[in-house]
Amino acid sequence: MEQELMRIGVSLPEKLLSRFDEIITQRGYSSRSEGIRDAIRNYIIHYEWMSDVEGERVGVITIVYSHHQRGLVDNLTDIQHEFGNIITSSLHVHLDKDNCLEVVILRGEGKDVRRAAERMMALKGVKHVKLTTTSVGAEL
Repeated sequence: MEQELMRIGVSLPEKLLSRFDEIITQRGYSSRSEGIRDAIRNYIIHYEWMSDVEGERVGVITIVYSHHQRGLVDNLTDIQHEFGNIITSSLHVHLDKDNCLEVVILRGEGKDVRRAAERMMALKGVKHVKLTTTSVGAEL
C-alpha cells in the first residue's frame, strides 16, 4: 500500500546541510528526501531503544555544545544538580573557542538515566548528545 507523502520545511545551518549533502552523495541516496527519511527512521529506532532501558544501568552522556549559547551552561548545571543522586562524575573539555564537550557518568535506574540525557539533548545550543548505557555487570 502506497503511503501519502507529506511536505515539510526545515531550516538548517548551511554548514550542516553541506555536510549532510556530502554524506548522502557518498552513500548513494537519490535525493535529500531519501537521506532525511533514513535519518528520521534511525532517530525513531534510537528513541525506541532508549525508551526500553530498564533496571539499574551505568550510562555515559556525551554532549557537544556551544558555550556562547546564553543560559545553556546554567541549564546543563541545573539538570546535573537535579540528577545528582545518579551522576557519579563529569568531565568538561574545551574543544575550541566556540565548543565544549561534557561527559557525564551516571549509575541508576535506566529510565532516570534516559530522562537526564533527554533533558540535556532538548536544550538550545546543544549540537550533539549521545547516550550509551550498559548493565552494571551483575547479570553478565
